Amino acid sequence: MKTKPTLELSDLKRIAAAAEAEALKNNWPVTIAIADDGGNLLWLQRLDGAPPISADIAPAKARTAALGQRESKVYEDVINNGRYSFLSAPNLVGPAKFIFQNFSKT
Repeated sequence: MKTKPTLELSDLKRIAAAAEAEALKNNWPVTIAIADDGGNLLWLQRLDGAPPISADIAPAKARTAALGQRESKVYEDVINNGRYSFLSAPNLVGPAKFIFQNFSKT
């Protein structure tokens, strides 16, 4: 039987803390959304100054990135380069930067 790694609460806290630190360092008022590989929302954190609508947009971007297994900006670029039929793709919201790393327990 195959097994796959899953995100645990301690992983989510570390990822969210790193994302928050990067946002604060760059003065980005954002909402942080973390989804699992099935696009299910596991973490949502709206930083001070982030617009209220970002609490709806961020989870959708995280879902797009998770299900597509790439940054959602890739889809934006496809559309901007003339492949307009891609606008009808399900669960498509972009751009969002999604970075997958192996967060091993050390």
